[in-house]
Order: sequence, then C-alpha cells, then structure tokens
Amino acid sequence: MVTEIAQIEVKPGTEKDFEAAVVKAKPLFQRARGCGGMELHKSVEKPTRYRLFVKWATLENHTVDFRGSEDFQAWRGLVGQYFVAPPDVEHTETVVS
Repeated sequence: MVTEIAQIEVKPGTEKDFEAAVVKAKPLFQRARGCGGMELHKSVEKPTRYRLFVKWATLENHTVDFRGSEDFQAWRGLVGQYFVAPPDVEHTETVVS
C-alpha cells in the first residue's frame, strides 16, 4: 500500500468552493483502479493549505493508471481553478504502525 500525500495551496477566499469541488470529485477516486480511499485535511494554522491523502495499492495505480485517465482530467477540471500552484505530491509507505 502506498499513500499519496498532495499539499495543495488554494486561492484565499475559495476554500469552501474547493472543498465542495473535492466532494464532487470523490467518486473519481473511488472508482480508480487500486484506490483504497481518500481524505482531505485542512491546515488549522494556514486555512488555505490542504493535504490530500489517497491510498493506492501500488505506486503505478496512481502515477500511471489514474494520472493517465480521463478521471484525472475531470479531477483537475473540478479543482485546478482553485490552486495557487500545482500541488506538491509525494508517495509514502508505512514502516511502523
């Protein structure tokens, strides 16, 4: 299992619209190959900063299958207008639980 962590900065004043767009986009992740769920977290100290956590069965499920899909394009179409800059994305593996 691989966890994608995307740090997303949104334009001030668009937080609620961004959150609503992520709710609309949730089915895109739910039907993606290898996706085991997603969560969106909002920073308490920096209210325009979010972190998107997505569980993937394999790295390729995210980097190849999802990013190469029409659903990825739909995701970016729903949320991209709120981004200050492209998200900073990394992938992690659990080493201690």
